[in-house]
Amino acid sequence: MTVSARSPDRVRLEGADFCLPSGDRMPAVGLGLWKIPPETTAETVRAAAANGYRLFDSACDYGNERQAGQGIKAALAEGIRRDELWITSKLWNTYHRPEHVRPALERTLADLGLQQLDLYLIHFPIALRYVDPALRYPPGWFDDPAAKSPAMAPDRVPLADTWGAMEALVEAGLTRRIGVCNYNIALLRDLLASARIRPSALQVEMHPRLAQPKLLRFCHEEGIACTAFSPLGAQSYFQLGMADPQESLLKHPAVNSVATAQGRSAAQVLLRWGVQRGAAVIPKTTRHERLSENRELFDFALTAEEMATLDGLDEHRRFNDPGVFCEEAFNTFFPIYE
Repeated sequence: MTVSARSPDRVRLEGADFCLPSGDRMPAVGLGLWKIPPETTAETVRAAAANGYRLFDSACDYGNERQAGQGIKAALAEGIRRDELWITSKLWNTYHRPEHVRPALERTLADLGLQQLDLYLIHFPIALRYVDPALRYPPGWFDDPAAKSPAMAPDRVPLADTWGAMEALVEAGLTRRIGVCNYNIALLRDLLASARIRPSALQVEMHPRLAQPKLLRFCHEEGIACTAFSPLGAQSYFQLGMADPQESLLKHPAVNSVATAQGRSAAQVLLRWGVQRGAAVIPKTTRHERLSENRELFDFALTAEEMATLDGLDEHRRFNDPGVFCEEAFNTFFPIYE
């Protein structure tokens, strides 16, 4: 049986924003900061803000939050108001114990030069042994990179304990909203059953090769905003050896056929597909011309037939899979998906 991703019941696309159940408006297109080199991050963020970007997706693990903060500071100096921006960051795996959650966010806020985040996410449902920031920051995946046989060191921390500490961050005014990344429906159901503060957002890998219609529909019906990372598919994974260039959606005949019919680029078609399904998208780029192109999604719409064509590319191909890359890169078998 095919399950379609219906129009959001409680998260609605309005112009270039999604309207959340709270009435807040989240930009439908943002800039993802993963893999942007630190030396170019500040200027990229400043340029993106000048180009109209208002959502910036960061994380401790990306290793460029201090530079992102410099870019935000420059954007504010150029006249953009703080309340116009939506800044997201993420709690890293080594900070899941409740006593480490607030210090982790305080470090992120200091690096970004902010008093409060708009959204703070649990990066993975993976708890690793604590690494003191004075020893190594960002801590990465290895427990001890200098060990003879370095590996990850899982920690026995219930996800509910971490979420309770996340709720305390909202109550302390350090972040306006909290959410999760890389959760499946079962984990979301468990979280919703016990949470005092419901998750505002879920961030997951999502593109036509990994459409995840059931997960997207569940989020819509629960009023959880969904953000698609890697919305262009395999592009970010070639240099990491996690994808084959033949898997590129930008070169897929079906994608390019739709692009030709629409008079748009393949990237715009893929991003419009994501937004039109009801997900925010956070493509990464450092090229100024791509910054403009990736935001130009709201003066056209894909037809029902074109959407069905792209839906039909789904092959459940996950590029960012800890069950694969943790063993290959970090000598530890650590699956979180079946």
